[in-house]
Order: sequence, then structure tokens, then C-alpha cells
Amino acid sequence: MATIHPTALVDPGAELADDVQVGAYSVIEAGVRVGAGTVIGHHVVLTGDTTIGRGNRNYHHCSLGEAPQDKKYGGERTRLVIGDHNLVREFCSFNRGTAQDRGVTRIGDHNWVMAYVHVAHDCVVGDHTVLANCTQLAGHVVIGDHATLGGFTGVHQFCRIGAHVMAGVGSVVLQDVPPFVTIAGNAARPYGVNSEGLRRRGFSRESVAAVKRAFRTLYRSGLQLEQARAAIEAESRAHPELRALAEFLGQAGRGIVR
Repeated sequence: MATIHPTALVDPGAELADDVQVGAYSVIEAGVRVGAGTVIGHHVVLTGDTTIGRGNRNYHHCSLGEAPQDKKYGGERTRLVIGDHNLVREFCSFNRGTAQDRGVTRIGDHNWVMAYVHVAHDCVVGDHTVLANCTQLAGHVVIGDHATLGGFTGVHQFCRIGAHVMAGVGSVVLQDVPPFVTIAGNAARPYGVNSEGLRRRGFSRESVAAVKRAFRTLYRSGLQLEQARAAIEAESRAHPELRALAEFLGQAGRGIVR
């Protein structure tokens, strides 16, 4: 049976795994589902059609699954889905999706989400990301696996941030950020390749060198975007790690950071 502090309010319509822990003064409303091994801290509010997976740790004063901050929202049933083994620190807010988009805000697995992070409606956050203190994601943002966003990073609505990106503290992201790139500034600009992050994740020296060449093709060669994408796609036949970059560049978006 779940361990629930006497001051917590848990609606009978909520579904909690037997070993879930719920802290003092937390509120869990009907329709919420919480998986095995998850710990809910003090003063946490879980509401709406919200699913939280296994082994998560949600610290104090978080608001997860509240209605989207979108003027078009008219009470439609939308969802928040959080995966497994995520750490969510104090005062974070994750909103549900909207009917105008995918209808679900989705957080993957093994993410490290620091204090005061906001994830708006219809965002998709991959796996193994780090969202540092006060990171703010506007609606419809997509964050790739292993991306790291420094403290006080702000991301404009509909932007995509590729896998293995590193954003410096205080970055203001107004356009898409291709995979592997390091960015900083207001507005954010590309400064190179996240080489250290790639090495830590097991990329070989040859793979890192291939990513660096692709960065130069994209940003230093003078080629137009489609020409650079075609060149990187050709290079990906010998270096498959570049396929993610070529595919990212081939998708429509807000244009890439320059």
C-alpha cells in the first residue's frame, strides 16, 4: 500500500502503485497515475490526465499536469506523460498538451530537471537531458536526447533542440539548434561542437572528428543550407552518427541558429 502522509489529499480516483510515497500537504487528483517506486515530495500538486512512470523523484512544491497556459484552451481532455527515473527538483511546472497540437506533453526517461523549470504545453523532452535551474520551455518545443540546457535558458515556442546540444547559461533560443552543437547568447548563436559531451557518452575520436567536419560544412563552408545538408548526408554513409544531423536539417522548422 502507498505511503501517504496524513496531511496529503489523494482522490480515490487516482491510481498509485503500492510503494509510492506521498509527502505532507501534497494533492493528487482523480485521473492521475503514479508508477512503482516514485516519490512525491511535500506540497506537490498532481492534476489532470497525468501519468508518471516508475522510479521518479519529484521534490517539493511542484505543479505537474495543470491546464495549459494557452488562450485557445477550452477544457479539452489533454495529457501529461512522464517516463521513468526522472529527477524533478523544487518548484517545477509541467503543463498538459492542447487539442491544437499533439494533445500531450511528454517527458522521457532519466532526465535531470532542476529547480524552477517550466515545461509548457505540447513539449516533448527526450531521454537523459539536463534542464538546469530556471530553464523555460515555451509551447510545442522539442528537446532531443542528451541535450543540456544551462540555467536561465529560454526556448521560443515551436523550436527544436537536437540531441547532444549544449546551451550556455542564459541562452535565448529563437531558432532550431542542430544536434551536437554548442550555443550561447541572446539570441543564441553556434560556437562549436559539444565534443566533451560526446566523448563522455562513448563517441570515438573518429566520430567526434566527423561531427566537427559536419559543423564546418554547415557553418563555415559558405554552402546554402540544402547544399550543406546534402553534403552531410553523403558523409553519413561512412559515419552513421551524422544521420541524425542530416535528418534534423531536412525537417521543416524555424530555421537554424546562425
